[in-house]
Amino acid sequence: MLTHSDIERIDKVAKDLLENPGIMIEDEEVAQRLLSAGAKSGAESGVVRLPREMVTEYLSLAPKRFILADQAGRKREISPEGESRFWTAAALFYLDRDGRRLIHQKDLADFSRIVETLSNVDAIVGTSTEDTPPVHRDFVGFRIMATNTRKHLRALSFTPKGGEALIEMARVLSGGESLKENPILSVGFTAHGPLRWTSLALRFFKATSGYGVPCTVNGEPMAGASSPVTLAGTAAVGTAEILSGIVINQLLEPGRPCFFNLGFAHVMDMRSAFPVTGGPENALLAAAGADLARHFQVPSVSWMCSDSLFYDAQNSLEKMLAALTHAQARVSVVWGVGSAESEKTISPVQAVIDDEIIGMARTFLKGFRVDEESLALEEIRKVGICGQFLSSEHTLAHFRGAFFEPRLLVRKQRSPQGEEESILKRAERRVEKILGSEREPILEKEVERELLEIEKKYSDLL
Repeated sequence: MLTHSDIERIDKVAKDLLENPGIMIEDEEVAQRLLSAGAKSGAESGVVRLPREMVTEYLSLAPKRFILADQAGRKREISPEGESRFWTAAALFYLDRDGRRLIHQKDLADFSRIVETLSNVDAIVGTSTEDTPPVHRDFVGFRIMATNTRKHLRALSFTPKGGEALIEMARVLSGGESLKENPILSVGFTAHGPLRWTSLALRFFKATSGYGVPCTVNGEPMAGASSPVTLAGTAAVGTAEILSGIVINQLLEPGRPCFFNLGFAHVMDMRSAFPVTGGPENALLAAAGADLARHFQVPSVSWMCSDSLFYDAQNSLEKMLAALTHAQARVSVVWGVGSAESEKTISPVQAVIDDEIIGMARTFLKGFRVDEESLALEEIRKVGICGQFLSSEHTLAHFRGAFFEPRLLVRKQRSPQGEEESILKRAERRVEKILGSEREPILEKEVERELLEIEKKYSDLL
C-alpha cells in the first residue's frame, strides 16, 4: 500500500519522535534499564529519549518469524509475508438473539464453543466477564477459554500478577514442552498515547517476559484525537509507540516474539467525535501497518471491526472490506471475528457470519491454478461444440473442492411457500444448534483440576 519512499519517511519521523521529545515511561525500573542501555533523559520527568541506533539494535533482536501453537497440537508459523490468521476480539458486551448484555462467564464459555467449530478462525481472545472480580478476569477467562476450545489462546491482560497466573496455567496446558517451544498462549498491551507507556503496561511486560511468550505491541492512535488528523501523521505516531514497546520487550527478554500492531489505529469522525473502527481509513492504516511491519521484519496485527450496533448488513459489509483488504495486505494476524459496536461487543451470531466472510476472502486470494490439467483442452474437444460438462469425467475428477461452499449463504430458488430465511436467521439457528449439542470435553480431568487450583491460588492473592 505504501511506496518504499513512504515507508522510509514514516520510519524517519517515528525515530525522530523517539529521539525528540522521546516517550513517557511510567516505570522507574524500565526507565533506568533503558538509560543504562544507551537512552537519554528527556526534558520532562519520566520521559526517555531513544537514539535511532538503539532502536535499530534492539529491533534486530525480535524474530522475523515464530510459531503459534494450540491445544490441538497445531503449530503454525507467523511471518510478515505469510497468510493471514484470524482471531476473535476482546469486548465488554455480548449480543445474541436475546439482546445485548454484559458478558458473563457462561457467555464466554458459549462463545468459546462456537469458535471451536469455526474452521477459518485460528485463535480466541479473552474478554471481560461481569461476574468475575476485575483483577481475576484475565486468568479466569483464560481457564474458561482453555476448557471450551482447542484454538490458540490470546489472553486479555488486566494485572501483572494475573500475567504470572497466565504463564503458570499455560505451562500446565503445554505439557512437557516449554512455552517457547509450544506457545499456546500469547499476550499484549497497548500504548496509551500519544507517546506514553503506562505503569500497568510495563509491569505486565515484565511479568510475562522470560518465557518466549509472543507479545502483541499495540499502538492505537486515533487520528484527530491522540494523533494528527492525517493518516501519515497517525502512522508515524503509532509506529513510534510500537517501536519503543518492542525495544522495551527486547530489553527485558532478548529474542521475545513481538507483533507490530498499527492495525488497531482509529480515526475520529470530526462531525460527531465518534471513534471510527469500520471505515476505509481503518483498512488503509491496517495495510500500512503490514507494510511497515515487513520493513521492520516483524509480523503485523490489525482489527477487522464494525461500527454497527448489531449483527446486520452494515456489520457484514464493513467486515468484508476489512477481511479482504487486510488479508490482501498480508497482515499476519487479523482480530475481530464476532465483534460489533466499535470493539465493545462480541456476538456468536456475527462470528459464524464472519467465518463465512473469511472463507470467501481466502478463496478469492488463493486464486486458481492454470496448468494442462486445469485448462482441460482435450476434455473441451471431447465434449465438443454445444456439449455439456456436467457428466464429464473431468468434472467428476475435479468438482470436489473446486468452488467455495458456503454454510450460511442462500443458494437456491425461492420456494412457492415463501419459507426462505435470511442469513441472520440461518446464523442464529447455527449458533443454537452448536450450543444445543453435547459438550465435548477439551481438557483431561487432571489438567482441568490443575487450572482450577492455580485460579484459586491467584484469586486468594489478589
